[in-house]
Amino acid sequence: MNFNRRNFLRNAAIGAAGLAAIPEILSAAMPLSPLKKKGLLSTMEKGDVILFQGDSITDAGRERQKQEANSPASFGSGYAFLAASGILNDYASKEFSIYNRGISGNKVYQLAERWQKDCLDLKPHVLSILIGVNDFWHKLNGNYNGTVEIYETDFRKLLVETKKMLPNVQLVIGEPYAVLDGSAVDEKWFPEFDAYRHSSKKVAEEFEAIYIPFHDIFDQAQKYAPGKYWTADGVHPSMAGAALMAQAWLKAVE
Repeated sequence: MNFNRRNFLRNAAIGAAGLAAIPEILSAAMPLSPLKKKGLLSTMEKGDVILFQGDSITDAGRERQKQEANSPASFGSGYAFLAASGILNDYASKEFSIYNRGISGNKVYQLAERWQKDCLDLKPHVLSILIGVNDFWHKLNGNYNGTVEIYETDFRKLLVETKKMLPNVQLVIGEPYAVLDGSAVDEKWFPEFDAYRHSSKKVAEEFEAIYIPFHDIFDQAQKYAPGKYWTADGVHPSMAGAALMAQAWLKAVE
């Protein structure tokens, strides 16, 4: 058997094992929690709005000039696209309007700068936010002077304003994550990055948000396939990683 064939078979076996393991991964990383709202999607009204917000992980190469709801081009190729596709298929009679407004490179303060247009004006009934990796990463590479205290304060301020304008919105907050096996993530990230993770959970609890422990999920996933299988650089998910994140999102709200 030649080298390329061995590699192909090895990668195929890893892929099959990884994807088949998704239910077990999610069960281990997402035990029953008071931050989980069972049956959220089924209780929503026809025509309700769902909004995904965040950085490049949510952006996933979307065409930003496309602004309409439920448009494949406006969603990119990441977890938000996969989660939204599942929702629109499973809840077709609800006729939800789902938007993606993630922008690559964003930190919390940059969400705040565009929040009126890219969130409040859309009047979401469910608002999903995954933010925080750049608040740390850009500091680490010398392109930002933020701290975990600034991250938490800015995040809290953003959600206070959101709840003031949209008091009935259901928040879904994703845990910032980093996978050590990736090319961009090394030991220098830890333990400082963990403080950002803990702050995101603290804020989620304060606002009674549904919380998705993505870092824990990727930790569990590495029991079935290497970290670089789920995310090549440790931050941006692969196809399998995006599928894992989408399934986690749906598990949290269904």
